[in-house]
Amino acid sequence: MARAVLEWYDAHGRDLPWRSKGGPPPDPYGVWLSEIMAQQTTVATVGPYYASFINKWPTVADLARASLDDVLHAWQGLGYYARARNLHKCARIVADEYGGCFPDNEPELRKLPGIGPYTAAAIAAIAFGRRSVPVDGNVERVVSRLYRIGDSGPVLKTRVGEAAAPLVPERSGDFWQAVMDLGATVCRPKGPICDICPLAMYCQARDGGNPEEFPRKKKKAAKPTRYGVAFLGIGPANGMILRRRPLSGLLGGMTEVPSTDWREQPWDTGEAVLFAPALSDWRRLDGVVRHTFTHFHLELSVVTGNIAAGSLIDGFWCLPEELENQALPTVMKKIIRRRTSGS
Repeated sequence: MARAVLEWYDAHGRDLPWRSKGGPPPDPYGVWLSEIMAQQTTVATVGPYYASFINKWPTVADLARASLDDVLHAWQGLGYYARARNLHKCARIVADEYGGCFPDNEPELRKLPGIGPYTAAAIAAIAFGRRSVPVDGNVERVVSRLYRIGDSGPVLKTRVGEAAAPLVPERSGDFWQAVMDLGATVCRPKGPICDICPLAMYCQARDGGNPEEFPRKKKKAAKPTRYGVAFLGIGPANGMILRRRPLSGLLGGMTEVPSTDWREQPWDTGEAVLFAPALSDWRRLDGVVRHTFTHFHLELSVVTGNIAAGSLIDGFWCLPEELENQALPTVMKKIIRRRTSGS
């Protein structure tokens, strides 16, 4: 089975900038960077960000010397900003404590910020040729169908890892990248293309005629909705009040439009103005800004007000032409766009 997978990979595997198909192991820095970026993100989305990061910071030492602000700014649009903070923190540790060289085994890799079991196993296999077993969504799908593993959740992940371990060949990095490619392009969640799969003759789910039933999906709880009010404070020279979020927590270290807390009950304007970043005659714009995070939906009402010169403000002034230099997450960009739309 491993030979069939590797032959398929050599002929049909995706050419990605962080890969070294059939050659020497790729640069661990590039493997680590791509794996962190690809968490909860598509490969197509990662490509331009990866190229930009490598261009700006060609080595882990270069990234370690960058400021967190610059890293967060370059990360805009990839989401899950804790990954960017951990990326920067990890780069500094590798540069300062490991001499710029990533550890070559899972236990040491897992000690680094932002590197969990899957990422440690993937780096160990792809960058260092270790026979580790990185189980991501694609690997789960391929292996659970191959052996008709009818579990879900953590039990599924454990059983997939146990079933896959005996398959790992000497070219472990290429093997796992091949399995990931199979899951992404052939053994798809819906409409798997079994006729061109190198594992078709071995696949128990295909033999049973029901590959789409694997892996079993655990029912997801409905996401709650939280509510808040965002304040577009406009002052001299058409500047806008912004502020920095705390380093810890959701969107930590990013630049934000000031707002109330985000809570389970909607706000009325009268109570919300207690959170305003300055004194003004605040007026509510029509409609709401909607955004979805991993664990909840967010609905933000937007109010706007003119701020007199010399007023005390909770935040800092940012001119329109300087907005592109701010590390603004997508939800904040949505709020700012309401300013230009006026509704």
